[in-house]
Amino acid sequence: MIGEKKTGAKKTSTKLAASALFPRREFLKAGGALVIGFSMRGFLSGDALAAQGTAAAGTIARGAAAGPPDPKQIDTWLAIHADNTATVYVGYVELGQGSTTSLLQIAAEELDLDMGQVSTIRLDTNITPNQGGTYSSSSIARGSPAIRTAAAEARQALLQLASKKLGAPVERLIVSKGVVTVGGMAGEASSVTYGELVGDKPFSLAFTGTAPLKPVTDYKVVGKSPTRNDIPDKVSGKYVYLQHVRLPGMVHGRVVRPRGQGVYGAGAKIASLDESSIAGIPGARVLRKSDFVGVVAESEWDAVRAAQQLKITWDMPATLPGSDGLYDAMRAEKTTDRVVLERGDVTDALGRAVHVVSGNYRAPYQAHAGFGPNGALADVKADSALVICSTQDVYATRNTLAGVLGMPAQKVRVQYYEGSGTYGHSCYDDVAQAAAILSQLAGKPVRLQFMRWDEHGWDNYGPAHVGEIRAAADADGKIVAYQYDGWHHNWSAIETSAQLALGTPAAEWRLGAAQQVNPSDCGGMYDIPNVRLVNHQVPGLKYLKAAWLRSPLDLSFSFASEQTIDELARLASMDAYAFRKHNITSDRWMGVLDAVAQAAKWEPRPPASKVSDAKIAQGRGIGLGTHLTSFGGAVAEIEVNKDTGRVTVTHMYGAIDAGLAVNPAFIENQISGQLVQTVSRMLKEEVTFNKTNVTSLDWNSYPILRFEECPEVTPIVVQRVDQKSTGAGEEVMAAAAGAIANAFFDATGVHMREFPLTSNRVLAALRRS
Repeated sequence: MIGEKKTGAKKTSTKLAASALFPRREFLKAGGALVIGFSMRGFLSGDALAAQGTAAAGTIARGAAAGPPDPKQIDTWLAIHADNTATVYVGYVELGQGSTTSLLQIAAEELDLDMGQVSTIRLDTNITPNQGGTYSSSSIARGSPAIRTAAAEARQALLQLASKKLGAPVERLIVSKGVVTVGGMAGEASSVTYGELVGDKPFSLAFTGTAPLKPVTDYKVVGKSPTRNDIPDKVSGKYVYLQHVRLPGMVHGRVVRPRGQGVYGAGAKIASLDESSIAGIPGARVLRKSDFVGVVAESEWDAVRAAQQLKITWDMPATLPGSDGLYDAMRAEKTTDRVVLERGDVTDALGRAVHVVSGNYRAPYQAHAGFGPNGALADVKADSALVICSTQDVYATRNTLAGVLGMPAQKVRVQYYEGSGTYGHSCYDDVAQAAAILSQLAGKPVRLQFMRWDEHGWDNYGPAHVGEIRAAADADGKIVAYQYDGWHHNWSAIETSAQLALGTPAAEWRLGAAQQVNPSDCGGMYDIPNVRLVNHQVPGLKYLKAAWLRSPLDLSFSFASEQTIDELARLASMDAYAFRKHNITSDRWMGVLDAVAQAAKWEPRPPASKVSDAKIAQGRGIGLGTHLTSFGGAVAEIEVNKDTGRVTVTHMYGAIDAGLAVNPAFIENQISGQLVQTVSRMLKEEVTFNKTNVTSLDWNSYPILRFEECPEVTPIVVQRVDQKSTGAGEEVMAAAAGAIANAFFDATGVHMREFPLTSNRVLAALRRS
């Protein structure tokens, strides 16, 4: 089943009051509670500031001690209250993707409750179990099986209690909105609520995971689109973001670093520091630990002024290749090579093929660039620490904080608050470590806010990439060979705060554990008998910090791969859509390909067959791609001003098949956001740097797509109720990147070899052609 919605994409933001706020109470309601838990990996949640009010007895007991609680016990995850409502402990943070609503839909479905009867709370290492982090589009893919099974287990236990209470076999019981009724009977004696069944007693049973699940054909809540539970407070300005939280007795802090990071392996070394330079700011203090420097003050403005006025010089080596020399330096490196995938004989197939295409492609570092810089609060005492931050993995952050502070992890408590949206690993862990260090040095609670130049200049960027590709097709338009070689460095494993304060050596993720050439994007959607994919890992300590950025490297892969597929289609005199259908490898890929082509009213013709001499050239392109396990397809319609080099994307169509869509409207929202962000990254975004440090430190030097530049967007959800739910948070961006590049080729007859497609780059490419 395919659902389609046509929208004009708009970015929105809500301005909230800057006064001191404490979060609304989100603890379990007072009264009897039945707590259900499960040991399946994939979720967590919680919230526990003392200022939030009184919790139920069971939650106070759990919150008083460090987690994680025993995941093998049933009395852990699902609380049934006396008022016949439930609190579900979902394991993924809310980033605006709606997962805290979708996972409640799954629980409500299995429990036979309405959405108004279920709620959840934020993550807290004293409340919630360790189920990993919120990344890789995992909230529904990994969270839904666990939530669904736990809720089914709870329902089974409740029905057993109801059977005894009502004196009727379980088979005769019917549940609606948490009210259990004996079928064929009427009256108060024939019904009981979940809340009435629970009392104040826990199950005291081990989790079995054997309860039957509701058949998909009986779903009443899953597959529908209730509104997100966080939206009303966000629209009204009541929602409490991390930036609005305050702690009693706190001071405000800022870090002091060079304006823009240098080479990752070297960090930054203090050459001179004059603490007396801020003597004129009453109460401002300089806090230093090795090469880590910060300032604190009673007022936030004084902290800002102190950070700006502090006289400090840095020793930063001029060893970066600079933006202009980046790709040549990467390509010339001695790399660690790994064959990711190999089948058949690519060399032989290339030698015998009728049509052969090759190309070299380049993609820049790109930033997370959250609208609001990251922040954190920390209250570090001699034997304990509380850190409030926007981390997407509370237990991993607890472990790193423990190392930074030099105390056992069980003494560190981490609580999550939503900050500015980040799909990937921005500065949220770095700022948490920095806040903790400042609090430890100051001897009091500290609220730390990064400045714009901190966020832009010290981000963990999505890595730059060099791709070289060769592919071939036979006389019948069948792809017979595909070879992709990719050069990039891996993700950084050490945050800047630990590097500067503790002297922790810079390090990368181990080979094969993170970034590598992605078989799903590099020809994986096509039936190709001869394939060779090689990952060339560049030594990252010689470059900038890096981490996962939404759809990590997939835009780079598809920018190269999908242009190559279009060029093969042109050589074969085939329409780009028809060529892909001719080579498609599965009905899932075919589904998204057909969906976007139909939505865009695709008219068949070979790519670049209508190139004209007009000043404004129009083109359309199609592409396929994904991140991990779902399926994405996109169509782009663009205009190219040949005089100015400006590229305008007028309309984007995107389709995702993520299996069972728990909430189709949320996936539509995700598709829309992905398409707009992809346009921004393909046309605008590029981290720039010289031989010493990063130079793109604000919205002028690192531009993003503006409101008036947003394309019209048509999101399409391919619903497959017979398939398990998979990710939908980044699975159409690769397809969109390929579609935009192919639309440029269709409009101009020129393949762009590097993005973003800035005016200067476009004009240079047109002149070369």
